[in-house]
Amino acid sequence: MKPKYKFQWYQEIYNNIPKIIEEARKAAKELDLDKLKNKIGLYPGSSSCPGSLPSYVLDAIIKANQIPLLPMRKVEDELREVVKDIYGDEYDAAATNTCEAALRVCFEILFAPPTMRKGDAYRARYIAPYGEDFEFMAAYGRPFPPKYKNLFIDRSCSAGELGVEGKSLTNLDSIFVRLAGVRYEVHGIKFNPVPLMTRANAEKSIERIAEVADRHAESLSGFESIGYDTPGYGYGEKDENGIPKLKKLMGQLAEQYDVPYLVDSASCLPVIGLSPKGVGADIMVWSMDKVARAPASGLIVGKEEIMVPIRKGLGLGGHRYGEVSSHSKALFSLCDPGRDTVVGMTTFLKMLRDDPDRIKRPIDKFHDIIVEEFNSLQPSRFRDKLIITKSYNMGGTELNYEQTWDDGEFGIPIFTVEDLFANTNPLASAQEEMGVYPATIYSGNMFFGPGLGTLDENAELNEEYTRLGVKALVRAVEIVCKYAGLGD
Repeated sequence: MKPKYKFQWYQEIYNNIPKIIEEARKAAKELDLDKLKNKIGLYPGSSSCPGSLPSYVLDAIIKANQIPLLPMRKVEDELREVVKDIYGDEYDAAATNTCEAALRVCFEILFAPPTMRKGDAYRARYIAPYGEDFEFMAAYGRPFPPKYKNLFIDRSCSAGELGVEGKSLTNLDSIFVRLAGVRYEVHGIKFNPVPLMTRANAEKSIERIAEVADRHAESLSGFESIGYDTPGYGYGEKDENGIPKLKKLMGQLAEQYDVPYLVDSASCLPVIGLSPKGVGADIMVWSMDKVARAPASGLIVGKEEIMVPIRKGLGLGGHRYGEVSSHSKALFSLCDPGRDTVVGMTTFLKMLRDDPDRIKRPIDKFHDIIVEEFNSLQPSRFRDKLIITKSYNMGGTELNYEQTWDDGEFGIPIFTVEDLFANTNPLASAQEEMGVYPATIYSGNMFFGPGLGTLDENAELNEEYTRLGVKALVRAVEIVCKYAGLGD
């Protein structure tokens, strides 16, 4: 008998995980996946398992190590030159060892109140839209209103992983604003709130954000948003140039209040993706070892005025040596990426600048395979409810399935990001049992992209491996739906 309520249904799915795993093991043999076991993955968007570096990046690093004298300042200035080629002379750049380090530097320098002046530090607040992946940026402040403080408890920014205080900065608050058109429902085995965002309304949402900004104007120090551009993250509405409307409107609002607007594009690509000028951002950050295929690193690009204090904080400001740029000790020397990393990052940026089709081709082919394979998904009634979106900005394809829940019936199970961390997401577990490093799946979104065993050394797509990996995912969805009682 089908459970009456969601929480009972998710408990039943949890009880059936052993059966799901056993059927996934059999499916792997049927699909002949044994030969690829643990050799392919569907998305390289995690620094915990980055993709292999392409040969042109490795060759550049080797060549740099054959130069007897190559100061950091020289390679960092070359990075700045490439960034200015791409975005214009009014922008500047800096590299860090991770994107999280880049975020920390930006939030501490641009958003947090000063702590080294006489008297108590004043309170500062920045606005964070309540959407998915909020824990990456919004965790640098304490949640406000306090009803949202529970949101961080089980996610990747929990105090257990980041120390007693987490990563919140002194006297800095994150103001959460709910977006118009978004459904905030509770789902998953780790039963937690999930923003379902495909119907986010940009105009009505910015009205809400503007109202909250006015209410907190006295302490407002900035705006931030995640750098995605797909419907599953609330950015389905775009202008004639393909730029998410809500992002542009937030940039305009930040300009009105004369505070920084930061866009966290960690799981995205620069150059062929969104640009700071396009979205009206003062500063953007990227993780260059995820869908970008450079060594583990973070890239900061911002308006020159904004970048001056950031570069000083990183020891790049030239003051120790009396010149325009330097590489020296500073507050954030712990974020130093190292020479080989900057060489690799700059090489990948040059490829994006000079031959973008080389990066786009695998994304195009991967997308076509996803569309073809999911066209046979069972239960068949869910097929026309899938929203499949290719994004060069995000380096892959989003498949969103939240609208399988539209008819008042249970749809494809929606697992939370907490399920991802707690290993209670059977869609991921089934893929792992088949020997495929899983796609990123939570909150009704699946995201795929080339990079984990699906690219050769020249960064061209291996279509056979990719298709097998996607077939495994389709089968995983079908198996989970079967044990959730969702058959045709």
